[in-house]
Amino acid sequence: MIEIARGYRPALIGEIAAAHARWYAAHWGFGLAFEAKVAAGLAEYMSRAGDDDLTLSAWEGETFAGSLIVDAHDPACRASEAHLRWFIAVKPGAGLGKRLMGEATAWLDARGLACFLDTFAGLDAARRLYEAHGFALAREASDRTWGVTVTEQRFERPSAAP
Repeated sequence: MIEIARGYRPALIGEIAAAHARWYAAHWGFGLAFEAKVAAGLAEYMSRAGDDDLTLSAWEGETFAGSLIVDAHDPACRASEAHLRWFIAVKPGAGLGKRLMGEATAWLDARGLACFLDTFAGLDAARRLYEAHGFALAREASDRTWGVTVTEQRFERPSAAP
């Protein structure tokens, strides 16, 4: 049984960074630059995260199974907006992604926050999940930040003002 926990727990930064590094290296050829950016961003977020941010991690016993973070204080956010970040389900197809997204969107709706996330084309299962939870493609552009050319995408979700 996969349990979803809230907040920081020891080694969470490393678990999330490692899961992202492994998956994106195996499937997209991303390397050191990607892993370093994920780890640095997570460390920065965790050092300032508060009760008005949402940190979700999923665990099967002591084994990391996934994560999703809603950063309500990312400097890239406008007023009444949050940034969905570091979303990954280690065991795709188990319904974990849907559970994490459901919890995150309920949290956003309860606070009346709009939300955005950045991703890239080709992650079709994730895109279907985003769209099923009210996100829509806002823009896309070709980018080579990770050493591989991808079509970067921004998805946005309006607030469901209470």
